[in-house]
Amino acid sequence: MVKRFGHVQALQGADFTACPGEVVALIGDNGAGKSTLVNVLSGVLAPDGGEVRLEGVPVRFSGPMDAQRHGVETVYQDLSLAPDLDAAANLYLGREMLRGGVWGRLGVLDRPAMRREAVRAFAELGVELKDVTAPVTTLSGGQRQSVAVARAVAFANKVIFMDEPTAALGVVQRSRVLETVRRVADRGICVVLISHNMPEVLSVADRVEVLRLGRRVASFTAADTTIEELVGAMTGSLDGPPQHDTARTGPAVTEAEEGR
Repeated sequence: MVKRFGHVQALQGADFTACPGEVVALIGDNGAGKSTLVNVLSGVLAPDGGEVRLEGVPVRFSGPMDAQRHGVETVYQDLSLAPDLDAAANLYLGREMLRGGVWGRLGVLDRPAMRREAVRAFAELGVELKDVTAPVTTLSGGQRQSVAVARAVAFANKVIFMDEPTAALGVVQRSRVLETVRRVADRGICVVLISHNMPEVLSVADRVEVLRLGRRVASFTAADTTIEELVGAMTGSLDGPPQHDTARTGPAVTEAEEGR
């Protein structure tokens, strides 16, 4: 992918592939292009060059909602939750369920149905919420993160992008969020994870893609690499870092190809 902001070349042919049921981590120093790449792939930004393929079919999202219609969701670092609404309402924010009949035509929400579905959705992901009707402001940081992840999972059927999902969380909360990430992948959804936390990356990811100065410079199987190798690839201190063929067997769910 290619993306420019004036004279700044944010992406210079960054490319990678991700498959269903796979957790792929994108790592790199600040300014490497991680968030820009995810914003392009999720429809927030339009690329200046290159091609996105979803299940082998070229796509060009007109915006985030268009990406959502294609089964692609994003969990942003700020979570984008409505703090005064409860967990169930946040789960269906912008996609509320309406009551049947004339009440639905009048736009009356079916709150009991949304709460029932929210309880089911949270339970499937192992998210522990005692009361889905409690305002999000009363939840812990890890619980709020889990609500944002559950909202994405409820509507994504292909790809979920997660931008620093464990940032500013405690040890226990981070562990629970990472467990949720693995549960999402176990459902056959591709998870693309941006993180600066190397130990967490190696503990949860199947594959690690390293970006530097807007390009993908290395790809590692998480189980076969070390933090030292990852840091070396990020900083350029490794001479010719390996480009392992590490994608899982099967059709790629999302591909970002280098611009011409």
